[in-house]
Amino acid sequence: MAALTGPRVPGNRVGGTNAAAPRVPFGTVDEVSRHWLRDAEPETVHIEVHLPGRLDPGRLRHAFAEALRRHPGVLRREVSGRWYRRRYAWEVTPDPDVDPVHFPPPGPDALALARKRALADCPPLSASPPLRLEVVEPGPDAGGSVLVLTLHHTALDAPTGLRLLATTAEVYGGVTDGPAAAPARPRPRPGKPEALPPSPRGRPARITPDTSAAGTDRPAPGRPAPDGTADAAGDGMLLAELPVPARPPRAPDGTAPYTVNDQLLVAASLMVARWNRLHGVPDRPVWLNMPVDDRTNGPLMPMGNGTRLLRVPVCPQDPADVTLLAAATPDPEAVTRLLRQTAHRTQALKSAPPVPPLGPGGALLTLPVLPVGVRRAVARTVRRAGASRASTLLVSNLGRVAYPLDFGDGGRSRAVWFSGPARRPSGASLTLTSTGNRLHTALRWSRALFDDTAAARLNELFARSLDLTSWRDPAPHRSRT
Repeated sequence: MAALTGPRVPGNRVGGTNAAAPRVPFGTVDEVSRHWLRDAEPETVHIEVHLPGRLDPGRLRHAFAEALRRHPGVLRREVSGRWYRRRYAWEVTPDPDVDPVHFPPPGPDALALARKRALADCPPLSASPPLRLEVVEPGPDAGGSVLVLTLHHTALDAPTGLRLLATTAEVYGGVTDGPAAAPARPRPRPGKPEALPPSPRGRPARITPDTSAAGTDRPAPGRPAPDGTADAAGDGMLLAELPVPARPPRAPDGTAPYTVNDQLLVAASLMVARWNRLHGVPDRPVWLNMPVDDRTNGPLMPMGNGTRLLRVPVCPQDPADVTLLAAATPDPEAVTRLLRQTAHRTQALKSAPPVPPLGPGGALLTLPVLPVGVRRAVARTVRRAGASRASTLLVSNLGRVAYPLDFGDGGRSRAVWFSGPARRPSGASLTLTSTGNRLHTALRWSRALFDDTAAARLNELFARSLDLTSWRDPAPHRSRT
């Protein structure tokens, strides 16, 4: 697929170096991502903001340029160097190397093509900023416009992209995004950390590839990947809108037995377990990767990759519950027990002392003792060796979008979706935001695992599993007299 590029901005040399430009060493997440880059697995983060109105191209270019100026950490490119250097580093540039804003031709297939580019065409790390913003008009009949922001995940993450779009909306619409920043996620309560329940034993479950359908949209496999799977043409993605599941009432002290995030984790676990049973695969423990962002979401939010990854087992501790959850209609009480158990575990993980973003192993892999070329080879070997112990699925929930994303005469956002890479061996990610009382979900998968038809069935299974987590009043209804 041809890359969508913009005009080069005068005064900067793409991929070059500038002795006066500040340099920032790669963080742990950046370096591990850099080691694992593969053409067959585009390391992109895609963000979609749907607006009811149209945007003026000149005003939007100005607003986005001003947002980049206010968040200079986004204006970065990788410093070129030899394999034997000890560190990767970012060079922060005073201006963009290329124009990051694009206006593709409008039309009924414009949004589908923009999504396809977001999954397959990764902005290069050699040019600042490593992102692309497309302003899409789906056509005169559809109305409105869609902002499609594509980030290189080695450099930037979804909260960074949303903050950048929030500042763009602020400048374009002249509406501030409210008072100063609150934490992106509630901080754990002070006190002694809770004890973690014992972790399940055995290899984590894998989402079973679907081989029953011979659909024409499944590409032919290519050469073997490092983890033993076959290469395929990038990722697929399916966006959906679902109701937020009903939550239980809070106790007098304001606490709740479980949160919407716990419901999402349990729904993802049920989805995987039920999918595998339908494909005749024995039950295994479901482990989910859950990113947690401790940054504030205000104008001074640090840009880059700022999340830490928690690995959460979401499976029943009681073997009897495995059978109850495996029924055609899972037992409601077993679902509630799994919700409470998951809430206990996530609370304990969040209240535990901070650990490196990718754990001690990630910190060890990125120590600048050996040259980066050697560390890259070691990281890939570790990835291959640990493929069988890798988590089942990435579940990333940004929660309620913290910004109004009000573009003035272009309107306020009515839906926000984002998706993260579907890196193997898990080969899938499930990402969620919420607006009002609606969840915007994105299932993204490696085409080495599924075709579009199979992914749609998996997505439907998630919707049904999410409904199972909805709270239902156990008190019997009184009949009228």
